[in-house]
Amino acid sequence: MIGSLSHSVGSIFQPIFRAFGWLLAFFYGLIPNYAIAIVLLTIVIMGLLTPFTIKSTKSMAAMQRLQPEIKKLQVKYKGPENRALLNEELMRLYKEENANPIGGCLPVLLQAPFLFMLYSVIKGLANKVLTKGPHPYLKSLPRYIPVHSKMYTDLIHSGGQIKAFGMDLNLKLFSAHSSWLTQIPFVIFVLAAVGLQYFQMAQINNRNAKMGTKMPAQQLAMQRFLPLLFAFFYMAIPAAVVLYMIISTTIRIITQMLMYRAGLMDPHRGVQKKLPSGPDETVVAETPAIEAPKPAPAKSKSPQSQPTKRPAPKPTAYKPQPQSRSKAKRKRKAR
Repeated sequence: MIGSLSHSVGSIFQPIFRAFGWLLAFFYGLIPNYAIAIVLLTIVIMGLLTPFTIKSTKSMAAMQRLQPEIKKLQVKYKGPENRALLNEELMRLYKEENANPIGGCLPVLLQAPFLFMLYSVIKGLANKVLTKGPHPYLKSLPRYIPVHSKMYTDLIHSGGQIKAFGMDLNLKLFSAHSSWLTQIPFVIFVLAAVGLQYFQMAQINNRNAKMGTKMPAQQLAMQRFLPLLFAFFYMAIPAAVVLYMIISTTIRIITQMLMYRAGLMDPHRGVQKKLPSGPDETVVAETPAIEAPKPAPAKSKSPQSQPTKRPAPKPTAYKPQPQSRSKAKRKRKAR
């Protein structure tokens, strides 16, 4: 049953496998190096995923901006009896602010199908079949790539080995290696893939700390757990797929760095103070300003309202006033 299921799933993705194989063979024809061909294919895939990465990063910034409002709702609808109301209010808030609580995990989730496709293509490149006859042996028979390509010819001559820079990219960390020295590059690949994922998350956390925002505890726990989970996954897949993860994570780090410089990751970007626009809005009361006294209206200058001019009085000569009788009588007694 499992075999039939895998066969049906494989038949569905056959066109995509062949498209990936054609691209690998094309890049290998330009530069005959398996590692460089995988790097170029990774750049093409990340070019398709970059719009989703930008959208996810913006959603993450929106979630950080909404943390104070989320805490208020959690306090307001505290208790299991208010769980339905809390979820309803949170969904309404996410919809209004165009935020997605799982937006930060979107790039990782989108990587899963591409990892599966690339793993299947790499496995197809190293495909071998057992020949028939008195002396059967394993013969290299690559799949998903054009038969007349240079990659196909080189894989036939190398017996299905995908060698680049002295290592077979089809092998895994715990595959049978000739010596522990040949195993060191595979260990470096796994450590580099895990380290880059931690560096990417540290880049986000440091930026949030500078902006004065804190990541939710659940998201921090997920950030610490996912790279460890992927570490076990990297040990069980071919080195070619691990190389894809190294390059794709590096591209995401560069993308986030450019978004930081452009200000797209600022959690306060686009936040504007709402002004009252209607009777339902809260209006802040202001102290009325003291009005200056209005000047008196100017009098009309029409000839009817103007006062008639009177001639100025003629000056009169000064005449001494006669003294009173009591004063004259006192002067005579004094003599």
